[in-house]
Amino acid sequence: MKRRIFLTLAAAAVTSMVAGVPAAQAADPVKIGFLVKQPEEPWFQDEWKFAEAAAKKDGFTLVKIGAQSGEKVMSAIDNLHAQQAQGFIICTPDVKLGPGIVAKAKADGLKMMTVDDRLVDGSGKPIDSVPHMGISAYNIGQQVGKGLIDEIKKRGWDMKDVGAIDVTYEQLPTAHDRTQGATDILVASGFPKANIIAAPQAKTDTENAFNAANIAITKNPQFKHWVAYGLNDEAVLGAVRAAEGRGFKADNMIGIGIGGSDSALNEFKKPNPTGFYGTVIISPKRHGEETSELMYAWITQGKEPPKLTLTTGMLATRDNVGKVREEMGLAAK
Repeated sequence: MKRRIFLTLAAAAVTSMVAGVPAAQAADPVKIGFLVKQPEEPWFQDEWKFAEAAAKKDGFTLVKIGAQSGEKVMSAIDNLHAQQAQGFIICTPDVKLGPGIVAKAKADGLKMMTVDDRLVDGSGKPIDSVPHMGISAYNIGQQVGKGLIDEIKKRGWDMKDVGAIDVTYEQLPTAHDRTQGATDILVASGFPKANIIAAPQAKTDTENAFNAANIAITKNPQFKHWVAYGLNDEAVLGAVRAAEGRGFKADNMIGIGIGGSDSALNEFKKPNPTGFYGTVIISPKRHGEETSELMYAWITQGKEPPKLTLTTGMLATRDNVGKVREEMGLAAK
């Protein structure tokens, strides 16, 4: 019922959510919420860490909230309003809740911007009135595809003998764009389209990716080698673990994830290489720190953030991960 109410409010709110929300007076204590859909995931923990660095530097209070459902999102926004926060940054658990979230923020007089996953309206189009910082999902997917093709060629594999596990999560546009980018590069490079096996995961975690990939491998015993790609590192790690269970080790498996998460870094630290060949590192630094700084400037100076900021990544393997992290401004781990 709540969702219906918020969606009803949406038509009036989507294009005017920033109107009538004054900048905070210089003396007002600034409080900013940072809502994430999966607070247990390393990526979001890092975003919070970098947001806290911005809070410490600029002197505002950061309110970290895990909002794993639409109901929790709406409750969190009301909670921020009750705490006299002036704005929030959000990665929502469901981008289709966009109109309702925008309406709720407007009703509570809160500025908002999105990070990672962009809100969509009732027709599935991005809500471009809400400032957003995200990843160029399709281009990063293409980086994954290029990395896979380069390594296939380096190993001298015959592409007709290679299966590709496309760990999909079509509910999320970002996930679709990432895997589509990888698929397009594979096909454009001569990889047989029929060898690309869709493996839909129910949730975006390693366990669900494992289950999806395991089915794909079991149903396709004709392939001598496998490659895998998906939304993030966890999706690919699930595929790698499934391949290992079927006897495909590092010499017959190439998995390239996205994110540069702790899970990926730990994989690189293992004594012997695994099928998890690489990850396209996307730094959470800008996504946590810069979004918070932009929100702070919006609240205190009335300076609205850019409508769309897209970040990029770099491919890292166990051989060059330290150098890549350094180039992206990330500390050694």
